[in-house]
Amino acid sequence: MALVGRSVPRPDGPAKVTGRARYVDDVTRPGTLVGATLRSTVARGRLRGIVRDPSFDWTGLTVVTAENVPANVVALIEEDQPVLASDDVRHAGEPLALVAGEDALRVQRALQHLRADIEPLPPVLTVADALSRTAQIYGSDNVFRTVHIAKGDAAAAIAACPVQLSGTYTTPWQEHIYLEPQGVLAFWDEGGGAHVLSSCQCPYYIHKGIKRTFGLTDERVDVTQAVTGGGFGGKEEYPTILALHALLLAKASGRPVKMIYDRKEDIEATTKRHPSSVSITSGCDRDGTLRAVSIRIVFDGGAYVTLSPVVLSRGALHAAGAYRWEHVAIEAQAVATNTPPNGAFRGFGAPQTIWAMERHMDRIARTLRLDPLLLRERNLLRVGDTTPTGQFLKESVGVARCVEEAKKASRWEERRASPAPAASGMFRLPPPGAVAARKARGIGASVYLHGAGFTGSGELAHRARIAVDLLADPKTGRARFRVRGGSTDIGQGTETVFRQIAAEALWVSMDRVEFATPSTAAVPDSGPTVASRTVMVVGGVLEAAARSLFAQIEGERQQKGGSFEDAARRLLAAHGTVTVEREYEPPPGLAWDDATYRGDAYPVYGWGCAIAEVEVDLDTFETSVLGLWSAHDVGKAIHPTNCKGQIEGGLLQAIGWALQENLVMREGRVVNARLTDYVIPTILDAPRFTTLLVEDPFSRGPGGGAKGLGEIPMDGGAPAVAAAVEHATGIVCDDLPLLPERLFALSKETRR
Repeated sequence: MALVGRSVPRPDGPAKVTGRARYVDDVTRPGTLVGATLRSTVARGRLRGIVRDPSFDWTGLTVVTAENVPANVVALIEEDQPVLASDDVRHAGEPLALVAGEDALRVQRALQHLRADIEPLPPVLTVADALSRTAQIYGSDNVFRTVHIAKGDAAAAIAACPVQLSGTYTTPWQEHIYLEPQGVLAFWDEGGGAHVLSSCQCPYYIHKGIKRTFGLTDERVDVTQAVTGGGFGGKEEYPTILALHALLLAKASGRPVKMIYDRKEDIEATTKRHPSSVSITSGCDRDGTLRAVSIRIVFDGGAYVTLSPVVLSRGALHAAGAYRWEHVAIEAQAVATNTPPNGAFRGFGAPQTIWAMERHMDRIARTLRLDPLLLRERNLLRVGDTTPTGQFLKESVGVARCVEEAKKASRWEERRASPAPAASGMFRLPPPGAVAARKARGIGASVYLHGAGFTGSGELAHRARIAVDLLADPKTGRARFRVRGGSTDIGQGTETVFRQIAAEALWVSMDRVEFATPSTAAVPDSGPTVASRTVMVVGGVLEAAARSLFAQIEGERQQKGGSFEDAARRLLAAHGTVTVEREYEPPPGLAWDDATYRGDAYPVYGWGCAIAEVEVDLDTFETSVLGLWSAHDVGKAIHPTNCKGQIEGGLLQAIGWALQENLVMREGRVVNARLTDYVIPTILDAPRFTTLLVEDPFSRGPGGGAKGLGEIPMDGGAPAVAAAVEHATGIVCDDLPLLPERLFALSKETRR
């Protein structure tokens, strides 16, 4: 029976639901110390020193400062971020010193007796101040990176259009709020080798960072992923910093060190989604045919570069949406401020720019008095069209089917036309003497795309590798198989899907395939677990490796006879170990120029349509999402239930971003760093989901055409909700989140 396409039980499920799974905080080693961090309380300043209180008993405690760091840089795109601040302090929450001891309470008391002597400097807290250069905090212009994309002559084409519209759309910070906060256990062996057990997405990122900071060779660093309780991008780059901190304390103390953040520290110190401002000017015909668009994007990068250049890049590449434009001009900038660094987050820049484009599409529909979904349908990209970078879409463009199926399932036209208090699009006061309707319902839609895999030539640079081993089962004597790669399962189901792909290619049952724990000492580098690339890119490499191993065994069987098991045993007897390792090969015909941003930005795209129905309380302006219908083109669903889980989880995360999540920053400090005041959706806020899988296979995708899926559900939920609120109330909100107080303020403008 085929395994691909079936929702098989997850092998990692029983241990997680029964509590047998061991997360990093469940693991210890003899003599392990507890580590903690002294952080800056000011947004910008000059660090003059770290002073120990002489009245405090420091016996048995280990203190580490920047003076103890061999190479004080975090290895990322740019080496501008120190492991511990030494001279300049660039954001509140920046790590200044570390303390380790046997007792967690005493370590916390020790932190209170360490004083950071900082000369405060005027901080740059807004993008506007950064661009006006009130102070120079990065380079000569406070800009981390600028991206330009051009197709045709957008300015001239817009000027020639009969309908010209402009708007500006903003989004805020967002916290990942993974279930398990950041954590690490680190120690050194007698030979001077570094060992790390981490809750992380990318063991090889940490491996690279340790080598750089401590000057070690590959074989002297071992990073192992612990069972991980979620990541959403938040455990992409930040775990490197935490691992370096724990290793510094372990080296200074000569003992293993564990560092586990509580929720408050996690929210205050770690990376977040980039806030954004996107201004769009477009030109179209009076029937709604899109012609040209000019887009200006600004992301707040925070204090250090981290991954902002590539987040910005993806944001720019998705800014024109899922639509056909003859002329496009995009300028995008990531800007430095004295706020905590921003970094990877599910969607990686695309949700911000798609929010802007989808709200702008609603603006066009409103102006032309067109059905907003009909406007989108008229302008969808199709096979044979080109994107803003000039990429010719050759295959697997299932967006029209996504819109058609979501529209049908939601009964869009019926719900859109049904009587509602604000169906005319105007916020209406009740007539004199009448009782006001207390709640209004509305329905809204969004359409979107998401590039699967790294941008441009990124996959070629990383060359993902994966291995499949042939093993002998000591109990049965039958052949077993083991998948080894650096791709991690952080809750999304990689372990299950990789086993499905391998077992299918090897023609064996799934229980005969193991998934090796990602450890840099034992698995090849598959590249990071990011960018919606794990199933499509690494899964494709895995499928090729498994097929090659099957062919090797089958060749032995055909040559010397016997069964598949006989052939496998003979190979093991003859060679001792049998392993097939494969490396990523890009699909033929792809071309990308990183200097001009022209060519094939991604091998293929996922596509989606989300339709939300909301109910708005007209007294309190609280919004509830009643139903969410979505259709996503995933190429091929390897595990349909897993696919639906990814989609519904991503959409719920998008609903939180739309309606509730409001990170408040004052003087560069997070002031609501707890789940009591940084509110995310609970199960009670989850709407009724109707989740449809569209399969328009990608010819190079594993399992018959799978494409990336992890990030795309985050792209469309927020604009669909905002459009539904507009339909219900007539209130046009172009800024996230749609908090009750914001809707109330806008309602007063609408009434005027």
